[in-house]
Amino acid sequence: MTEFTLHDKDTAPAESKDLLDSSIKAFGMVPNLHAVMAEAPGLLEGYQKLHQLFLDSSFDDEETTVVWQTINVEHACHYCVPAHTGIAKSMKVDDAITDALRDETPLPTARLEALRTFTLSVVRNRGNVDDSAVQAFLDAGYTKRQILEVILGAAQKVMSNYTNHLANTPVDKPFQKFEWHKAD
Repeated sequence: MTEFTLHDKDTAPAESKDLLDSSIKAFGMVPNLHAVMAEAPGLLEGYQKLHQLFLDSSFDDEETTVVWQTINVEHACHYCVPAHTGIAKSMKVDDAITDALRDETPLPTARLEALRTFTLSVVRNRGNVDDSAVQAFLDAGYTKRQILEVILGAAQKVMSNYTNHLANTPVDKPFQKFEWHKAD
């Protein structure tokens, strides 16, 4: 397996140094994902921008967590599932939601389950979602805007999940207690 460098401000390419400062400002540290992404400044910058754009979407914190973790679990991301478990806790998302996402069991509400089902349909079908799945999402009270915002969340998660698979990114110390492995 190819080893990737966990960059800091001393080792990162010049174009990534300010981006790593942004990571420290946002998270109080350079998450290992960002340390790996710093190798390709455009990837790190794009990821940071998509992260903020998705946080600014019309989804609330629970819905944001559902989209993120649904994709993380579907992609079996050893890094993002624990990281987003910690992030969900900091966002005060109910542990029942996080546990259901991690364990792939039913979510506490039909509305959140509809969001997970639609998100899975987008990911599994690479955006080729049939009309009945779209209508079920709309019937659950979501909007056309949110259809497109699921794509925004999926784009962000592809960047992080794929990076973590290729780099075997070590889970950051604060998130190690949320270790996760996809059920067989």
